[in-house]
Amino acid sequence: MDDSFSPAIGPQRLARMLEISRQLNSTTSVDELLKLIISEAATLIGTESASILLLDPHTRELRFKAISGEMPPQLNNMLVPLEGSIAGKIILTNEPLIVEDVKSNPGWNPQVDSAINFQTSGILGVPMHDAAGEPVGVLEALNKLDGQKFGEDDVLVLSTLADLAGAAIGKAQLFEELQKAYQKLNELDRLKSDFIALASHELRTPLSVILGYVSFLREEADEETGEHLDQVLKAAVRLRSLIQDMINLRYVEAGQTNLNLRELDVAKLIRHVVHDRDETAVAKQQTVHLHLPPQPLPIRADEEMLELMLSNLYSNAVKFTPEGGRIDIGAAKRGTETWIYVRDSGVGIPQDQLERIFDKFYQVEPHIRRRYEGMGIGLTIVKELAQLHGGRIWAKSEPEKGSEFFIALP
Repeated sequence: MDDSFSPAIGPQRLARMLEISRQLNSTTSVDELLKLIISEAATLIGTESASILLLDPHTRELRFKAISGEMPPQLNNMLVPLEGSIAGKIILTNEPLIVEDVKSNPGWNPQVDSAINFQTSGILGVPMHDAAGEPVGVLEALNKLDGQKFGEDDVLVLSTLADLAGAAIGKAQLFEELQKAYQKLNELDRLKSDFIALASHELRTPLSVILGYVSFLREEADEETGEHLDQVLKAAVRLRSLIQDMINLRYVEAGQTNLNLRELDVAKLIRHVVHDRDETAVAKQQTVHLHLPPQPLPIRADEEMLELMLSNLYSNAVKFTPEGGRIDIGAAKRGTETWIYVRDSGVGIPQDQLERIFDKFYQVEPHIRRRYEGMGIGLTIVKELAQLHGGRIWAKSEPEKGSEFFIALP
């Protein structure tokens, strides 16, 4: 053969290789990639069969991953040693290898032929490389169909296909790992949400009992004992605020939440929320005034979400209103809407921050010198849930003159 001869891929093979490259890049399943590579390798080189062995990234051992036809169970993931095997030599030398007569090659293992009921005569094997050029496996073509020997053009075609395949397999493996990681994160997120829901539910009942008994004892206690009970009440109120934050975390991404709509009496729900949390206002000696119509005030809404909205607004009012302050809560029909408001005599909010207070995790006070605890997501949740119902929320306030929050629901 003339030494100046350089094999090239013919136009038909080149066109097919371009189509194969497109298919490889659009396939994200490793198993589908292996089947495609096996089929195309045998067709392009004109052989009876083809096989793929991949290098285990942990043990650095070769294992059978695919072969033309059905993969026998005993061959799947079968270990092929690097030392003393044909495929191992290809990996170790990182060079293509042609074996015209496998029976005369000491590295040939006849167990593979026995497993697949096949008789191999000749092999062309080439290393597969990843995107960084590192060998990651071996692509083998078995037995030329025309009875001729493997040539340099076969080596070039199979090597090109092997490198296209190696990069595609690496990408597909990474994609599958990312999918597994994503699924694991989703599972962890679900477990976290379940834990938060369970913990907040289990804590609320005993805490309500504690607040009720301490409030009762506070009314009967002398001055000294009363001071100690006030500290217990404040600690319990703080714990209740933390539980509210835990509940809020479940709704941080409430935009995807399904609504369970039914007809509710808003006035009845407001009385329930205020009564349920009355101990928190009692602990700070605040007075709560309800402005509700005597007749039911029906609305179509998700009860759990509406209760969460009201609880957040009421809790905020209690938190930011000083001891001895006043809180007003009311609701009324307004055209085709129902308006709910919560007014407090607390610290108030600067005008330039009335819109930002609904941003996730936003705090009016700098975190270094905060007087009021909380995660800054309560108002975000109220806004998201109100919008989910087709409603809206806004606020009016002046520093040191209290705040008033409005929810308008259709």
